[in-house]
Amino acid sequence: MSQLSQVWRRLKNYVTDGWVQDKQKTTPLKTAVFFSLDIDKSIKCSPDNGQKSLSPQRLQKTLSAWTQPGDCCSFNTSDRQLHEEIYDLLGNGALRLELVEQVMDLLRHERTFRPVELFQRLEDFYSRWCQGEFIDAVPPDNLPQQKMIAMLGQNIAIGLRQVDIYTGLNVLILLLELHRYAQQKEKLQPQITFYPSTKPDTDHFFTSQLLRIINYTDAIEIGNFSNIVGEFLKGCNFRGAYLGDANLTGVNFSGADLTGAYLGDANLTGANFSNANLTGANFGDANLSSANLSGADLSNADLSSANLSGANLSYAKLHRIDLSSADLSSTSLENCDLSHANLSSANLKDSNLSRANLSNAILFGATLSDANLSHINLSHADLCRADLSGANLKGAILNGTNLSDSILFSTNLSDAILMAADLSYAKLNGAKLNYARLTGAMFLGADLSGVDLTGVILNDADLSGVILNDANLKGADLSDAILFGTDLSYSNLSSANLSGSNLTGAILNGADLSEANLSYAILGGADLSEANLEQTTWGEKQQWEDVRGLETAVNVPEALRQYLGLS
Repeated sequence: MSQLSQVWRRLKNYVTDGWVQDKQKTTPLKTAVFFSLDIDKSIKCSPDNGQKSLSPQRLQKTLSAWTQPGDCCSFNTSDRQLHEEIYDLLGNGALRLELVEQVMDLLRHERTFRPVELFQRLEDFYSRWCQGEFIDAVPPDNLPQQKMIAMLGQNIAIGLRQVDIYTGLNVLILLLELHRYAQQKEKLQPQITFYPSTKPDTDHFFTSQLLRIINYTDAIEIGNFSNIVGEFLKGCNFRGAYLGDANLTGVNFSGADLTGAYLGDANLTGANFSNANLTGANFGDANLSSANLSGADLSNADLSSANLSGANLSYAKLHRIDLSSADLSSTSLENCDLSHANLSSANLKDSNLSRANLSNAILFGATLSDANLSHINLSHADLCRADLSGANLKGAILNGTNLSDSILFSTNLSDAILMAADLSYAKLNGAKLNYARLTGAMFLGADLSGVDLTGVILNDADLSGVILNDANLKGADLSDAILFGTDLSYSNLSSANLSGSNLTGAILNGADLSEANLSYAILGGADLSEANLEQTTWGEKQQWEDVRGLETAVNVPEALRQYLGLS
């Protein structure tokens, strides 16, 4: 460390003694390289490093001067002079959002503002900077080195790469602002369209320029790109950009176009994608925890195995999206369109999917425990083996939905519509199905013991062999239902409609059938021992010969008692 301090003092004295003014005469390569490497390692790239003295008026006047036409050439400022002035003006530190907004406001009200020419000149510089043209130049033409030495002459310690990074990123920020400005002007839109990662290449599909910039910037300190440029990315064009494994924590992509972009394995924690176009984008294995994706278009996007815990996807378009094995726990998906989406094995625990559209979605083996699924549309969705324990499905639409072998412990399905739904072997202990519509539903092997089925509509439903003991079916519509061998012992069937149902071999011992309608029901082999038949309605042509337990049934109507010859 003592040796490094001596070298630093000697170099500092060397600079302040006037070498800067006479740099063209003495530019030893070894000294320059040693200087840039050692200083580079000791100085961090901080956005607060400089630019505090840069006023909006000075920046606005300089930007305008760069587009002023010359007497004998296109511009009064040559390309070489422009590049030198860009490094001199923008190499001190990162531009702040407030400063940039003030500058753009000043330019808008300037009569001589030439946005197209300014965009073209800055874009040319940006392209050259991305290729490393300036930092790779030999010392006499190395503009980042010249700026660094000039700052050292002012006792401002800064590394070579820091100067280059600040300059390039500040130009990028200005280009992003010009792009946003042009998109609001119909005449400027065809002339100013900025692609930070270059225009999508049809031959190679993805473009990686922006990723290289991010990695170059973050080589000094992780998160530099996000901290410096993150807030300026909104509404810009990133179509087809390759950003795999990129660190974009907390960046603002709101309203941006990332159609077909690749962000697999990227760190996008807390990023803002609200109202962004993410059609066909790939977020496989990306970290999107706590990200804002509200109103975004994610149609046909790939978010398989992505971490979306705590993310906000309210009102997002998720048609045919791939979310297989994704972590969506505690995520807001309210009102989202997830029709035909692949959510197999996804974790949706505690998520909010209220009023979302998941018709025809694949949720095989998905975890939806304790999720808010009220008024959701799950028609024809595949929820086989899904865990819906404790979920709220009040008023949900599940017509034709496959819920076979699903876990529905303590699930709230009250007022839900489950017409022709398949609940075979579903585990429904403690579930609430009161006033649900289950016309034509299948319950093969399902356990509905103790379930609240008050006022449920189960006409034409197949409940053969289902366990319904102790279930509450008060006022339920079971007309024309198939209850062959069904266990309804001690269930509450008061005021239930069982007309035309097939109760062959059904177990109804101890059941409450008071005021129930049994007309035209098939009762062959049914067990009615100790059943309550008070004010039960029955048909004159009812077949009672094979019915068991009638002698122990209670409150048998007098007319029926006489008809059966019971004492």
